[in-house]
Amino acid sequence: MNAPLEITLISCAVLGFRHGLDYDHIAAISDITSVQQKASTAMRLGLLYALGHAAMIALLGGIVIMFQLSLPPRLDSWAERLVGLTLIVLAIYVLGSLVWGSPRAIPPSRAALIIRGFRKLRRNFSSAVSGAPMTSDHDENLNYTGPLAFGVGVIHGLGAETPSQLALFLLAANLGGIAKGIGGMAVFLAGLLVMNTLTTASACGLFRSAAPHPRAMRVFVGLTAVYSFVIGCVFLLGSSGRLPPLG
Repeated sequence: MNAPLEITLISCAVLGFRHGLDYDHIAAISDITSVQQKASTAMRLGLLYALGHAAMIALLGGIVIMFQLSLPPRLDSWAERLVGLTLIVLAIYVLGSLVWGSPRAIPPSRAALIIRGFRKLRRNFSSAVSGAPMTSDHDENLNYTGPLAFGVGVIHGLGAETPSQLALFLLAANLGGIAKGIGGMAVFLAGLLVMNTLTTASACGLFRSAAPHPRAMRVFVGLTAVYSFVIGCVFLLGSSGRLPPLG
């Protein structure tokens, strides 16, 4: 292995490990794990999120390497702003549920909020078309499922992965061929999965220790919502590159 290729592969591994600690990963994993009743379920769903994220990166990276392409930077810019807007809206909803909801109730996950919003819009539309009074349903048990957690990871892999990171795979391919490019992507994904596993395990421990204490749990959920709001504002302004690195 020549020195430039070796340096590139090491850079891919380090970047993958650091990317697993990005702001959007922390927000997603904390949301998924905070609403699970069992630590084993929280760990499984957190890992499914990581696998979904890795699967999308593998797909994008494969396209970049095989077809010698670079993804347009503008695509990442629009995705960044969309993620930011979503984080802001959901953070406000969560904070509102903390202020006006039951003092002992834990706010629902963002996944539940999205599903509830979709169902409410569907009921409104059906009522307007048919003229029948709108009925309500109770979604108290809505939560993340395996496919949903995996799907969230896929979406984050599509919207948060930057062209500059994928360019490393292309650089590795240019230095040593397609096989070396695939190798660069593999070590990147390995670093990503290791960090996401550690992050998930840490979040599981934090929220499980707070679960028997509703007030403490609400504090943690509130801090998560504030964090999401601030990060959402930064993403919406297209300034995520100015955030200090977390690792």
